[in-house]
Amino acid sequence: MPWTRDDLARRAAQELRDGYYVNLGIGIPTLVANYIPAGVDVVLQSENGMLGMGPFPYAGEEDADLINAGKQTITQLATSSYFSSADSFGMIRGGHINLSVLGALEVAENGDLANWMVPGKMVKGMGGAMDLVAGVRRVVVVMEHNSKDGAPKFKPRCELPLTGANCVDMLITDLAVFERPDRKSAFKLLELAPGVTAEQVRAKTGAHFAA
Repeated sequence: MPWTRDDLARRAAQELRDGYYVNLGIGIPTLVANYIPAGVDVVLQSENGMLGMGPFPYAGEEDADLINAGKQTITQLATSSYFSSADSFGMIRGGHINLSVLGALEVAENGDLANWMVPGKMVKGMGGAMDLVAGVRRVVVVMEHNSKDGAPKFKPRCELPLTGANCVDMLITDLAVFERPDRKSAFKLLELAPGVTAEQVRAKTGAHFAA
């Protein structure tokens, strides 16, 4: 059966390595903070100027003054630090973030990413995703494999405005995990969700990928 949102976050958390500085995007990626593997020490960074975020607060324990870049309430740690958004983006643009986990509207077979707008719909702005895909060393995308109407979101090419070109290293959907060993190779099918077959994945995917 397809993976749930929490399953996707748990799988993405397996990509964390001890000592990493990590940025988590809005949506499913924020759940990764709750599934950091035991023994793995990472520092979570937020574009709005926080380094060292803790897990999501329990209901009733929220602090309205502690939010991430997606305006979700978060918790702080004894080691947390705060600074300007300019300094935060300096970390991102300077290549000091090891890994970013982002959501997506579309991912292309060549690694292009579209995740910030749908033409004709109101958006608040592009946010920090464009800086993240350009400055972070490794980009992992988590998303549902298909849109609500069943159309593939993993496609031969993105039809929506791009966030970044050739920037996705790993794609985790509710059906499967795909990875590129480098940004010159095609995506390869790495894992399947329980009970899902490679044939089912191919039938629901527009993009070409290696088995």
